[in-house]
Amino acid sequence: MIQLKSPREIEVMAQGGRILARALATLRDAVQPGMTTLQLDLLAEEYIRSHAGATPAFKGLYGFPGSVCISVNHEIVHGIPSKKRTLADGDIVSLDVGVKYEGLYTDSAVTVGVGTISAEDRRLLDVTRESLDAGIAAATAGNHVGDIGHAVQTVVERAGFSVVRELVGHGVGHGPHEDPQVPNHGKPKRGTKLSAGLTIAIEPMVNAGLPGTRTLNDRWTVVTVDGKRSAHFEHTVAVTADGPRVLTLAE
Repeated sequence: MIQLKSPREIEVMAQGGRILARALATLRDAVQPGMTTLQLDLLAEEYIRSHAGATPAFKGLYGFPGSVCISVNHEIVHGIPSKKRTLADGDIVSLDVGVKYEGLYTDSAVTVGVGTISAEDRRLLDVTRESLDAGIAAATAGNHVGDIGHAVQTVVERAGFSVVRELVGHGVGHGPHEDPQVPNHGKPKRGTKLSAGLTIAIEPMVNAGLPGTRTLNDRWTVVTVDGKRSAHFEHTVAVTADGPRVLTLAE
């Protein structure tokens, strides 16, 4: 069931989204060769909990052990933070964070380079970010979920990359995952119609190679089938009468 949000609820989500965005900025600044993914996880949890009313949304969610999904190189999403996983120069690392603030959820992700990364990896990150921007621009009242997916897919495939199809964006707000699903591919004017008050997480997951995925034995970490790298960017967005409003911004 789709749950539209009131203007007051959207404002509360924006407040939580600012905490989330600043947590991600803190992680981006901290990423460097030699850090473990567990160190990043603990840094994010400490930052989020330092704000009254805010908790890490992913901690314990469906049994997930960390506060941040940290996915390195060919890992697409849901990587488990570990003291045994050390970042190296040239890696790319996806940081996916959720915040529960005053009872409402927001969700956001970025992929960053560790030290010096290759030109092709930089292009992968840039294209994925551009596809997110295109998806957000399509999130207008009267459009459909398919318009968002089509916008994302067009940017990604034009650049020669592939969209992950087994994983999707989603509604968010009263819960961390709500209806509707928001695929990163589709056809215009297909799927759920977007109405003012809808809040959704738009999250392109883009592979350098094939679009297929598989899940590791830890039952969490999703990786590319061909071992090629993947990038992930995400914002929580409110559909409003005045156009899309990104709720996970630092300012």
